[in-house]
Amino acid sequence: GFSLFVFMFVSSVSQHALAVVVEVNKGEESVLLPCKFSGLIPEDDPIAMWTHGDLHPKSVHLRRKGGDDLREQNQHYSNRTSMSPDALYTGNFSLTLRKPQLTDSGNYTCSIGDGREERRLKEIQLQVKGQQQTQIPAVLIDQKSVLWRKVRGQI
Repeated sequence: GFSLFVFMFVSSVSQHALAVVVEVNKGEESVLLPCKFSGLIPEDDPIAMWTHGDLHPKSVHLRRKGGDDLREQNQHYSNRTSMSPDALYTGNFSLTLRKPQLTDSGNYTCSIGDGREERRLKEIQLQVKGQQQTQIPAVLIDQKSVLWRKVRGQI
């Protein structure tokens, strides 16, 4: 049943653009969620936005012509998101998320809007990995060296 769900999710997204998986380790400086728009950017009130469907409020980052509009931003992302200053002129809506945390994992949607309707451009599945892989061997090595010293009567 689960694989069918995943397939349906991907196929429902593919009419916009295929879901892209981005992986990053917890504690990295930042991670980039890519999103490029090559179409015509609305003249009147263009809005580039990133949302996270599972959160309330769902807004991760919102950019208007005058600059960032973070009034509706989810507190979880406070002071951690940025977009290129000329995003609405170049169509580069990629989002930089600083200090990724395990709780940042999930599905992010990049959209463009004009104040009346919005168009989904990209779905990004962010996977933030823990650092167990690097920590466990170090711990094991330490324990072994302690035991070894005990055996040889050095402690």
